[in-house]
Amino acid sequence: MSHTWKHDRAAEQIDKRIKDIETVEIVDYVREKDLESIPTAKAYRVDGVHLYADILNLEDMLHCTDFEGETCHKRTLRFLNQHFRAVDRILARTDAKRVDFHNQRLHALISKPYNTQSGAEATRVNQAVAIAQLIIDVLKETGDSDENIPAAKVRVGIDSGRALAVNNGRNGYREPLFLGEPANRAAKIANGSTSGIFLTNLARMAIGLEELEEPAKTALTKAEIEACQKAAALEVTAQSIVDEWEEDMEKNPIGTFQFTSHTPPFRTMDIPALTPANSRRQEALSIYADIDGFTNYVNRHIDDRPEDVVKALHVIRAELERVLTNDFDGRRIRFIGDCVHGLLCEGTAQTTDVEETIRTGALCAGGLRSSFDLALKKLGENGVDTEGLGLAIGFEFGSTAVSRLGLKGDRVRCAVSRSVLASESEQTRCTGVQTAIGQVAYDKGPAAIRDLFGKTRKANSLDFDAAVDGLAAKEQKAESKSGGGLLRSAAPAAASGFSFPTQAAGPSKKPASFA
Repeated sequence: MSHTWKHDRAAEQIDKRIKDIETVEIVDYVREKDLESIPTAKAYRVDGVHLYADILNLEDMLHCTDFEGETCHKRTLRFLNQHFRAVDRILARTDAKRVDFHNQRLHALISKPYNTQSGAEATRVNQAVAIAQLIIDVLKETGDSDENIPAAKVRVGIDSGRALAVNNGRNGYREPLFLGEPANRAAKIANGSTSGIFLTNLARMAIGLEELEEPAKTALTKAEIEACQKAAALEVTAQSIVDEWEEDMEKNPIGTFQFTSHTPPFRTMDIPALTPANSRRQEALSIYADIDGFTNYVNRHIDDRPEDVVKALHVIRAELERVLTNDFDGRRIRFIGDCVHGLLCEGTAQTTDVEETIRTGALCAGGLRSSFDLALKKLGENGVDTEGLGLAIGFEFGSTAVSRLGLKGDRVRCAVSRSVLASESEQTRCTGVQTAIGQVAYDKGPAAIRDLFGKTRKANSLDFDAAVDGLAAKEQKAESKSGGGLLRSAAPAAASGFSFPTQAAGPSKKPASFA
């Protein structure tokens, strides 16, 4: 299939997804339930405390060498793997639920005791603070000087409130996703450069602390943390976790990360089969598409028509993934809340066609926005309120490593690189109608890319037709709009015509804007 977006094809698929969720069931979460296998058309209202732990020195790891080569990526993946296994052990021993572990960010939920019990919220916040301090203390000890792996510097954000738990995944890769303010506020207050434990004012008031004008600037004091630890009375210590972790690492060593490159298209990459010894690495384009305004949207509907939230999320994300994988041969790495992260690549296993990859990235971004707009229209026609929703898109190019962390049977997928961090950063500087391109992709792409995005490296309302027209205006190619298909340049034809055997990944070119 040529890399093009077509209205009729998108409309047909969106209609199918809407039909999947004609009837949605909303249930209060008041007893133990399996949140890892929530049906698509069901959601739970969950009162709980959300904890986000952000490893602050991931970017330092990605810059541990001047050149972003294999050594840098091997150290970074080992760094994340060691700390992930330690944190996962903490959550298992403290009855907290791991919601997501996305590169440097952990999202966990403390849902017990349920709100049917007196003082439940205060108990949960105390537990969350005690768990947070346990994470900080343990990760101080889980570095490895022999492997040049430092201890992790951690900042934790905590909030309390009610959210909707829905299915977060497709095709056998399922985990819970929590929609609403508490998860969002915890993530925001965890986003900073100073280590420590930070509580929102709602979480602070739940345990009797005073409100602050800027809670993100004031970490809990040692005395406040000790009070929470005493109230929580966790039955595990940092030393016991470290001892167990060391024993586990000895019995189940991580092994050496070994890379091969994948023959494009990336949609054929078998991520569930990846292990440290069977990881992928090559130059590729990283793209983030985030549903803008979704937290406020959830807040408006969590009591009034929560079914609309489930329907909108399911339809929009399913269509975004379809565009990325089916229309543009990319690979979805994971859903991160209301955001989708993916990779795509043009060329061969030996050589990435840089300009064509960046050109396809721009077209894919346009296709994502065209499908998003069409999904909103069709949801509205089916009685689903979508007011206030937008799509913020960011993408960047560079050498990227893809693997899975953890132990067999419980591994999490991971894509790390400077360009992955940069593409997420590009997305965050966009409004719901904007698309941003990273500096490396801007510099390495064809001249038409620079004309399309301008000096700000941002474009407004860049749908598929606008992307096609913008590229065609400079390149003078025989391209057509969405109804008739887009003719691609011949450079990457070998990737789809025949395949090369998987081979060891060689060094990639140094991105122009990185030291």
